[in-house]
Amino acid sequence: MAKATDDTPRALQVAVLTVSDTRTPETDTSGRYLVEALQIAGHHCAEQVIVPDDIYRIRAVLSRWIAEPVIDAVLVTGGTGFSGRDSTPEAVLPLFDKTIDGFGEVFRALSLQEIGSSTIQSRAVAGFANNTVVFCMPGSTGACRTAWEGVIREQLDSTFRPCNFVGVLNTREQS
Repeated sequence: MAKATDDTPRALQVAVLTVSDTRTPETDTSGRYLVEALQIAGHHCAEQVIVPDDIYRIRAVLSRWIAEPVIDAVLVTGGTGFSGRDSTPEAVLPLFDKTIDGFGEVFRALSLQEIGSSTIQSRAVAGFANNTVVFCMPGSTGACRTAWEGVIREQLDSTFRPCNFVGVLNTREQS
């Protein structure tokens, strides 16, 4: 396969992490949605994992993925609220080399149209760690859909203009 050009969509390796104390593979509708959405967009699910809402368990999985050169992006769902054990931002922010402040801002602006002022209870964050982009969104399937359709899909699309994140990821040379 030839190296992707500006007009050739590039398939990325994307990992999906669900942060939840209660979800199982059978009940994880948010993780399932993200896997299906990224595959429909032409990407590959490199791995899908569910971990309890524990800072160190989240960091362990995420650290392994950001150290792996074949993982281009990570989608994290859950643990972004203010409830007792919600700790995704605390787990991931120290791992970021750079934050993507606009992700949380745009996500909440889109979400405001759907759920009103309750959107302020989302601590959606994103950033780069070792040239891997990480998007963290709330655990509801609706929030994952809003984040994917409103921001993430286009930013993981190598053909999206005027710009996207694909050029700065751990992308491999296509042979």
